[in-house]
Amino acid sequence: MTARLLPPLSWVSPVSELVEVEPVLRDNVPVVRRFSGGGTVIVDQGTVFVTFICNKTAVTGLQPFPRDIMSWTGQLYGKVFHGFGEFQLRENDYAFSHRKFGGNAQSITKDRWVHHTSFLWDYDVKNMNYLKNPKRAPEYRLARNHTDFLCRMNEYMPSRSVFTEGLIAALSEHFTIQQTGPETALSHDNDFEPSTKLLSPQDLQDIISSKESSTVQRVPGWPQS
Repeated sequence: MTARLLPPLSWVSPVSELVEVEPVLRDNVPVVRRFSGGGTVIVDQGTVFVTFICNKTAVTGLQPFPRDIMSWTGQLYGKVFHGFGEFQLRENDYAFSHRKFGGNAQSITKDRWVHHTSFLWDYDVKNMNYLKNPKRAPEYRLARNHTDFLCRMNEYMPSRSVFTEGLIAALSEHFTIQQTGPETALSHDNDFEPSTKLLSPQDLQDIISSKESSTVQRVPGWPQS
């Protein structure tokens, strides 16, 4: 499988603390900065994306705050995965029991919010070697490596179509569902300017060379002599 790395644009940690930069450069793995928060994820043919883009009044009674949105989506997916495993919202992750299969990120503005999830329908174990164990990890991870911490959705659900049908059914309780293709969805976005960025090989090489020293900025006039 061809892998892509998607670190968040609003990351706190340096890139070198999130990914193994030298193997990424060696294997020509694209690294994309996304506009929302969340952790670094591997993207390949086994990844399933689900994104909610909502006006703040779209869901009755839902306050547009991170924990409230997380709680609402957790209840929604609880219906989707009912009967397919011990689904849990663990901190900010979706998990079957104590093993993660879905990572989340959010962006909230004055009038709208975005909640998107990267689901691991399947993954290539060797691609996880491009990721470092994060220094800031959820408590329930218990310092486990990627293999012990993660699981695949296809270990619990029979097909992607079963997941899609369950998601549509759960969403139908809140919204009127109209299916469309990406061409139609994007046809109204002529003025859209993406804030994601593909890091160039030179960007990654600079990270190796500088060892992220640029993340520590000197305050003018400090220290005083």
